[in-house]
Amino acid sequence: MAYKIMIMGASYGSLLASKILFGGHSVHLICLPAEADLINAEGFRVRLPVRGRKDPIEIDSRKLPGKVTAGGTAGVNPADYDLVGLAMQEPQYRSPGVRELLDAVGKSKVPCMSIMNMPPLPYVRRIPGLDYELLKAAYTDPTVWDSFDPERLTLCSPDPQAIRPQDETVNVLQVTLPTNFKVARFKDDKATAILRQLEKDIDAVRFDTPEGKIELPVKLRVYDGIFVPLAKWAMLLAGNYRCVTKDGMRTAQEAVHSDIETSRSVYNFVFDLSVKIGADPKDLVPFEKYAAAAQSLVRPASAARALSNGVPNIERADKLVQLIAKQKGLSHPAIDAGVALVDARLEANRKKAA
Repeated sequence: MAYKIMIMGASYGSLLASKILFGGHSVHLICLPAEADLINAEGFRVRLPVRGRKDPIEIDSRKLPGKVTAGGTAGVNPADYDLVGLAMQEPQYRSPGVRELLDAVGKSKVPCMSIMNMPPLPYVRRIPGLDYELLKAAYTDPTVWDSFDPERLTLCSPDPQAIRPQDETVNVLQVTLPTNFKVARFKDDKATAILRQLEKDIDAVRFDTPEGKIELPVKLRVYDGIFVPLAKWAMLLAGNYRCVTKDGMRTAQEAVHSDIETSRSVYNFVFDLSVKIGADPKDLVPFEKYAAAAQSLVRPASAARALSNGVPNIERADKLVQLIAKQKGLSHPAIDAGVALVDARLEANRKKAA
């Protein structure tokens, strides 16, 4: 069966869309007018490194079995779709137009899969034993999630890393770390069946090259445990947020490897906290595996780049983890210092913008 899927956010969203289109499903991307015009006229391209090949392969959406369209937030009825994907940064969901569409998605009860580093507040409500009111401080505007039923929302870990090359048009995405998307099942079996069908379709993809058909990296993996996508938390706090420095930013590789013992300590603290709130250690990633992957992360993380560009709000998974730890009577000095540093950088950006 071919599904109709809407993805809010065309930048990172086009990576998952490229995989879904192979299965013959249709994808509608919500994005800015200039992006929408370009995607509707020329489709989009995703460049993907493949192990054993010198050059990346390029996926052209126009050559795939499924159909892609793009447009703005106006006049969209979420009930027309089988699944909605959220691939914007968390602060963007309070933007005019986006906020109203997100609200309509929640009210429609259409199964919704977030692909954000910051888990939507209703997803966090699926974790037992937390005081959710005390976690609202980590969100740019927690009220944007008020219409969502936690049972109709799931989380997909945005583990694959990708960038838009600076010298290319906005419909080009370059994958820099081709790992898998990990998604938790919905509570509803019918909604979960959509994810399992997409997983199967993506597994079946074979790409034509001059040497013959090849398998492509970046799969979708569906898990029964709600904590699997939260394996990203330890990576974010040991790497991504530690790209932020007082004077600017550093690469993720430097953030992890310039002081490997602090990185290990932060990572293992978050790992242990995840286990304390219910995660199975087998569903998480050991530090050594992450540290090895971080060797190839030669750009600063998006949070650090955004701060250096003067934005007034970023995703605060660092603060969310700190607040959850606090509820369990725990803290880590490096995490506390990092949160305070990001707070200060954001405050400075807001003063400049005022």
